[in-house]
Amino acid sequence: MPRTALRICPLCEATCGLTLTIEGTRVTHARGDRDDVFSRGFICPKGASFGAVDADPDRLRTPLVRRDGELREATWEEAFDAVAAGVRPLVERHGPNTVGVVLGNPNVHTMAGALYPPVLLAGLGTRSIFTASTVDQMPKHVSSGLLFGDANAIPVPDLDHTDHLLLIGANPLESNGSLCTAPDFPGKLKALKARGGTLVVIDPRRTRTAKLADRHIAVRPGTDALLLAAMARVLYDEGLVEPTPHVRGVEELAAELEEFTPEAVAEACDVDAGDIRTLARELAAAPTAAVYGRIGSCTVPHGTLASWLVDVLNILTGNLDRPGGALFPQAATDKTPRPAGPGRGFALGRWHSRVSGHPEAKGELPLSALAEEIDTATEEGEPVRALIAVATNPVLSAPDGERLDKALDSLDFMVSVDPYLNETSRHADVVLPPPPPSQSPHHDFAFNTLAVRNQVRYTRPAVPLEPGRMAETEILARLTLAVTGMHGADPAAVDHMVIDQTLGKAVEEPHSPVHGGDPRELAGRLTGDTGPERRLDMMLRLGPYGDGFGVRPDGLSLEKLLAHPHGIDLGPLRPRLPQPLKTRSGEVELLPGPIADDLPRLRAALAERPEGLVLVGRRHLRSNNSWMHNVPALTGGSNRCTLHIHPEDAERLGVEDGTAVRVKGAGGEVVAPAEVTDAIRRGVVSLPHGWGHNRSGTRLRHASTDPGVNVNQLLDGRLLDPLSGNAVLNGVPVEVAPASSAAPAAMTEKLTALT
Repeated sequence: MPRTALRICPLCEATCGLTLTIEGTRVTHARGDRDDVFSRGFICPKGASFGAVDADPDRLRTPLVRRDGELREATWEEAFDAVAAGVRPLVERHGPNTVGVVLGNPNVHTMAGALYPPVLLAGLGTRSIFTASTVDQMPKHVSSGLLFGDANAIPVPDLDHTDHLLLIGANPLESNGSLCTAPDFPGKLKALKARGGTLVVIDPRRTRTAKLADRHIAVRPGTDALLLAAMARVLYDEGLVEPTPHVRGVEELAAELEEFTPEAVAEACDVDAGDIRTLARELAAAPTAAVYGRIGSCTVPHGTLASWLVDVLNILTGNLDRPGGALFPQAATDKTPRPAGPGRGFALGRWHSRVSGHPEAKGELPLSALAEEIDTATEEGEPVRALIAVATNPVLSAPDGERLDKALDSLDFMVSVDPYLNETSRHADVVLPPPPPSQSPHHDFAFNTLAVRNQVRYTRPAVPLEPGRMAETEILARLTLAVTGMHGADPAAVDHMVIDQTLGKAVEEPHSPVHGGDPRELAGRLTGDTGPERRLDMMLRLGPYGDGFGVRPDGLSLEKLLAHPHGIDLGPLRPRLPQPLKTRSGEVELLPGPIADDLPRLRAALAERPEGLVLVGRRHLRSNNSWMHNVPALTGGSNRCTLHIHPEDAERLGVEDGTAVRVKGAGGEVVAPAEVTDAIRRGVVSLPHGWGHNRSGTRLRHASTDPGVNVNQLLDGRLLDPLSGNAVLNGVPVEVAPASSAAPAAMTEKLTALT
């Protein structure tokens, strides 16, 4: 007989609650959980396809170990023996920095990915750390670190209560939102309009979100920071500045923005100066308002400045940290709140990459630099000789995948934790496959810190772990032991160590609810069937809503959470300043030094004028980067790898709808079918991210039938936002011509670099 089980969806940042129908051990249906305290029954096509994703026949079931040049099935013991033998001697002989670690986007969608990589990195001691953040949101982390002293203190729009929402570089009707965890984002935007609110979208494409907007500004790609700076200038010029409390640097910022008048930026942005003034006036006049920027405003030459200016506008209009504006969420597993006061602040460039000298940001080096860190010899130290890749596919997601593809082949050793043999993991010497999501527990550690409503939910595995499988938490625990010189130890030792260290610190902190307690006695009171559950229980009990190990009897614990299978609502977002601030001043530092030092580069951009076509990316509702192209239910239809081009550009270039076009950039060229549409502005073309499944040696049978092209191969990795190291993926120059043409000069459009 079929049964049902609850599961939080791990397939995008919306974190919707699902009700799964299970026959035997197979998920046969998924629908929205109507009683979920956060998503209230909402589901998108990805969530509805949970069963197909879960049961993909190309998912690996056993480890693979390379023998005689070929990846062959092996036991778990053989796999971890190979990892220990392959990585640890390199660390001891050449040092920890010769082992690179790459963490992909799926890590933040699993409990294991949240709990174990920090332990792995600390134990390994390497500075060669690369993540998906530097092809995505690192500018927002850096701007938040500089403004608030904490790179993870990211304010989110109060979608349920705002009167005026301005989105820049964001398309939540198709992405479901990002750095803003909001089930049914489309419904929240429609509710905003229904209550008389205003939605403004700034985007070079007329996306589904832009079509819903009251005002759509088709800005020229890459000029987001100029537009936002001009809006801030208008607020100063017209006496509309009413800043948020606990802020310093308001007057100093006015002087720095002097040159960014609407008239000065209008031509560069291709937006009328009067429209820019209207944007600023309407933002200031709204009873409550929030500005929200996402990947389109991050992956540009001035990504950190654009991310900073998003919050500058929220601060100058008094909308930061107030209901209806942009507020700081408070997750149940956050650390025990400390009293407000000065902190350590946020520093950039504590070390630099070996080859190009890129500064670290948030402890990471640019993913764009991974290939050169492997294949380039310098006098500044050893190259990366071994790589640990966890839930990542940088051959497709990073610029110049061809170079990285070759570099991976030159490694002494590589291990991938991945359910697929994909374009990256095919290079590994050991592949460790986690089980499908139905067989894993779920709690959103990261996304609850970005949620538009405070809540907490946890679901245990919906299906028992299949024989021969290993829990992802155990895989990462054993991996940590294998590469840090403790191979063969009980994997539970990792959880015990974290619990002991955490409780040891907690009892010494004066503001902790367990101050002065006995760590061993407290550890003995933790509940949970597994080490990860005990760690979750500990974090809940020490957190802002926790029971403090009995100090607050009505507070949270794992036991209480398990008694509420649909989650516990913790209420709307509330003002929290100055408590979240960790700056050295204890206030919001509106004009940090690194930002001021980068503003001359933005001033220089006032004189830049494009001379041809530029490229931008785009998202599809049924995709999440390169994850899901192997699932038939999530491909086809509108989810296609085509080049969007405006009709006037198509006519000028001799391009017809559906015909093949050649797109050339600094990193290479691709051929894709043209899709002629006026939903994109003139002078701009668009290819989606995550495609290019045409390499040999993979096991992605469905994806390979319609592989698409890798848009990131058009990039050579040299264009980076200097503050964050984030790759510039949007607003980059390309040449476009019919694929059948020799592409003479008259049929080609070329744009000089924007930087």
